[in-house]
Amino acid sequence: MQKSKISVQMAKGKKLSLPCNKIHTLVIGSGAAGLNAAVQLHANGVSDILIVTEGLDKGTSINTGSDKQTYYKIGMYGENNDSPYLLAQSFFNGGGMHGDLSLVEAALSGRAFFNLVNIGVAFPRDRYGQFVGYKTDHDPFRRATSVGPYTSREMCRALIKEVKRRNIQIAEDRVVASLLTVEENNEKRAAGAIVLNRRAKTPGSAFEAYFADNVVFATGGPGGLYKTSVYPEVHTGAIGLALMEGAKAQSLPESQYGLASIKFRWNVSGTYMQVIPKFISTDADGKSNAREFMRDYFESAGEMNSMIFLKGYQWPFDPRKAVGGSSIVDILVYIETVLKGRRVYLDFRSNCNGLDFNSLSKEAHEYLEKSGALFGTPIERLTKMNEPAISLYQDHGIDIRKEPLEIAVCAQHNNGGLAGNLWWESLNIKHLFPIGEVNGSHGVYRPGGAALNSGQVSGFRAAEYISNKYSKGSLNQSLAKKNAEQKLKTLLGWLENSSKSKNSWKDARSEFQSRMSKAAAHIRSGKILKDSVQEAWKQWKDLKNSGCAFKGVKDMAEAVQNLQLCFAHAVYLEAVYKAVKDGVGSRGSSLVLDEKGVQAHSKLGGEWKFMQENPEFRNKVLETAATIDGKVENCWVPRRELPNDDAWFENAWAAYRNGEIYR
Repeated sequence: MQKSKISVQMAKGKKLSLPCNKIHTLVIGSGAAGLNAAVQLHANGVSDILIVTEGLDKGTSINTGSDKQTYYKIGMYGENNDSPYLLAQSFFNGGGMHGDLSLVEAALSGRAFFNLVNIGVAFPRDRYGQFVGYKTDHDPFRRATSVGPYTSREMCRALIKEVKRRNIQIAEDRVVASLLTVEENNEKRAAGAIVLNRRAKTPGSAFEAYFADNVVFATGGPGGLYKTSVYPEVHTGAIGLALMEGAKAQSLPESQYGLASIKFRWNVSGTYMQVIPKFISTDADGKSNAREFMRDYFESAGEMNSMIFLKGYQWPFDPRKAVGGSSIVDILVYIETVLKGRRVYLDFRSNCNGLDFNSLSKEAHEYLEKSGALFGTPIERLTKMNEPAISLYQDHGIDIRKEPLEIAVCAQHNNGGLAGNLWWESLNIKHLFPIGEVNGSHGVYRPGGAALNSGQVSGFRAAEYISNKYSKGSLNQSLAKKNAEQKLKTLLGWLENSSKSKNSWKDARSEFQSRMSKAAAHIRSGKILKDSVQEAWKQWKDLKNSGCAFKGVKDMAEAVQNLQLCFAHAVYLEAVYKAVKDGVGSRGSSLVLDEKGVQAHSKLGGEWKFMQENPEFRNKVLETAATIDGKVENCWVPRRELPNDDAWFENAWAAYRNGEIYR
């Protein structure tokens, strides 16, 4: 890394001197995808690498999980007759996913998985060395595996150890304030980033510039966009940085939502539901007028409890399971929390009124019977079936043996994100490689755990392309410097305005997070979205002009993050509104209300009618691009079909040797 200084001419003749660093490849983010990209870059001969991160202990990968966090891969057990093409079909069949990306994620699945095994991730295998699998959602084979509820954490720990073994440079406590881009041969290319150092003692000394030939953008999902979110609180996401540079996105409306605890953010899937906890709601104070609210909507306690049980298998909200299915549970929780302003809790200490094991569905009864759990209270059943699930909350100061667990329907994963080609390079910004969850490679539905596979594969792809096509430095540093000076001047001017603002960064963030949870989560309405889009752009313009108040460097970092988050939420709302207006209907993990549609439940009002999915859109992908002044272009493009080449070995070998595969 080459170090130097740049000077920024401020108002009133003042000059500010800031550190400037030149690096070959800048990796932004230190989740499982970004860490693997750095490792693979180094393995491919690129040694001038810097990982810029808020912290190795920050982010979703190392701080999240679920009842049994799943890693989905190609089948490797017994007589399972699997292949890359069959696995690609499972990805592709979910709709809205390009075929070539499906095949890449399938073809590199084994390589990515065994890399993790080789660096120490203890995926279970039998005495013969076979990696045992189980079925997950949307999975025709037993492809899924796990090392427990913290699978992605163990992946990160192993990758961090490998990064340190290779002496790859890491800069922690950094928040990226802006991406740098330059025009080159009538095309935009990535040129580095402006970074805020949260360890700085004064706001004026907090900024650093990094020029880079390549930027691997591994910033994770949009965790900071929603009020009710299961993303870890330390993770906000940064897709807005790329959207503000005009980077093309795809499938932004496609996200996953589901029930999660909110004091400590964790999916309440699997055995948390299968032990059939009691659902209670209270007034906003968390105490008054406590009642079991769900029984009002079911013909019998047996029907209600069977639906609760099914939520363990069917955790993500799915509109296909709204009528007569378990997603009615999510809707009822939404009604209590969002529409009625009450709070909802799972109470494991006692059974719901009228629990009778003999009245359960055959599936629920057999499962509990085989688990030896047809007895006692929910907490006693959970102790029998999965005692670590209790310990997990105890580790975070919550004893569900003694207190109820507050929950809500929360944002969990964005299947959409930035648009990349089959090497994970941005479609319209060269040398920018969005990888991991920030890349929108997934479609409408995907097998559970496919995201962990995708994140690892994307690191391999970006590293291979950079090392083979972009190994030599080509950045025009003069243009990069000019862009950095302009960005810094604008940013510092905005911060000066912020010092006069009466609106705190917390209030500003709460406003757009509440708007997203209301309009662009699992329940969607055309009218609410139309109003929300206008409100979003008004907030963005107000924020851009007036700033938001902060105190100290760490607060300043939060204020700066609000810029890209607020911009991103407006772009997301535009994309969601486009999908609703165009009649895509209810699909994935969102239900679109429509007074002419299907009644969700006989005991809900007429306002709970919804539009069914238009299957024609399964063969399309929504691409979105925005300009900094708020102009958004949404366009449906046909999805690319699954490649089905029958390559002749000698020709394929020659194409590989000659580097033709990188064209």
